[in-house]
Amino acid sequence: MSPESISFHSEIARYKLKNQKTLRLWLYQVIAFHKKQTGTLNYIFCTDTYLLGINKQFLKHDYYTDVITFDYSEKKVISGDIYLSIDRIRDNAKTEGQLFETELHRVMVHGLLHLLGFSDKGKTNKARMTRLEDKFLSLLS
Repeated sequence: MSPESISFHSEIARYKLKNQKTLRLWLYQVIAFHKKQTGTLNYIFCTDTYLLGINKQFLKHDYYTDVITFDYSEKKVISGDIYLSIDRIRDNAKTEGQLFETELHRVMVHGLLHLLGFSDKGKTNKARMTRLEDKFLSLLS
């Protein structure tokens, strides 16, 4: 499938993702690296409040998070909805001393890695996920 099957949406009227074409191609590369195909992939940018509502309704968790991924993949075709809280990403960037865009890209690839079958549960898995995020972030530099 073509990179056009990766789309970006916003629940925040004032937020517009920059460099969409570059980011779309980058995400497509990450999928191809894992020898998978791109299905329909939606990135939805939202607020803390919006994502908290999703977290409560679908996951029964009452806390803020930066990303929630809904996986609709079938075999080698990667599909899903990835919700990202711009508020949480902005706060995390400040806390980590990162640029907002760097943190945003990290969370974008983090959600995709979940769709590719990676987990961040436990210390070992979390460290592996961070290494993969760093590896794929370097492709954007």
